[in-house]
Amino acid sequence: MTLNNPALITTSGQLPAPVGNLDSYIQAVSRLPVLSAEEERSLAVRLREFNDLDAARTLVIHNLRFVVQVARGYSGYGLPLGDLIQEGNIGLMKAVKRFDPDMKVRLVSFAVHWIRAEMHEFILRNWRIVKVATTKAQRKLFFNLRGAKKRLGWMNRAEVETVARDLGVKPEEVMEMEARLSHHDTAFEARADEDDDAPMAPASYLAADEDTDPARQVERDDWDRHSRKRLTRALGELDERSRDILASRWLAEEKATLHELADRYSVSAERIRQIENNAIRKLRSAFAA
Repeated sequence: MTLNNPALITTSGQLPAPVGNLDSYIQAVSRLPVLSAEEERSLAVRLREFNDLDAARTLVIHNLRFVVQVARGYSGYGLPLGDLIQEGNIGLMKAVKRFDPDMKVRLVSFAVHWIRAEMHEFILRNWRIVKVATTKAQRKLFFNLRGAKKRLGWMNRAEVETVARDLGVKPEEVMEMEARLSHHDTAFEARADEDDDAPMAPASYLAADEDTDPARQVERDDWDRHSRKRLTRALGELDERSRDILASRWLAEEKATLHELADRYSVSAERIRQIENNAIRKLRSAFAA
């Protein structure tokens, strides 16, 4: 249910049609009547027993006002209210699909979990460029600690331990999340319209990491390919015995000794050393050319 132009025009058996602006949408959903418990249960039974999509549509439409109420509770995260409502509407539709009329609870009581879950996911994806909460414990801290910090500011050790105990996490996790929430995103590069008095962007003073510099990585890869080709060509110019001695002395996992190779070729260890040195000189000459 898109909220790009989210005012509602309701017609019989149809979902709201998006026209106008967000204020018009909110006014329109607030005018929709709340279903009675009997109406809600009857519609839910029709959906469950007969897969009646009109019944599902009606359940969604007449509970949209509750999504707006929940979304307003998350307005302090700096994200567009319309986007929060849109995500909450997705949660409402998921809840309607799973709602069991025999549970003897109202749909809104059941749906609030799904509505909040969708909004939480949206907030965590979009609140910061860098993710601030990736584990279950961090998510719990994110939504609980942010409210606590509005009241407490920076917390002392006793307050940290109290929050950790209440949320069932370690004090270190509380302090880590507090530090994350206290930082703000910074653009890596300065905007084109910034004047000379603006603070320097990180791109101006952060040193480049040579290990991850794409240009240097391409250069290294190109050099490695070139070196492998030259080494393969140079080895191909050696006789079979010289190649075997080099491979046995330098490339094998269990390197052979001069005496072991001397026994293999029925020559002296000194002769093996001479053959090895001559082969290495040829390889060096090939790379120097």
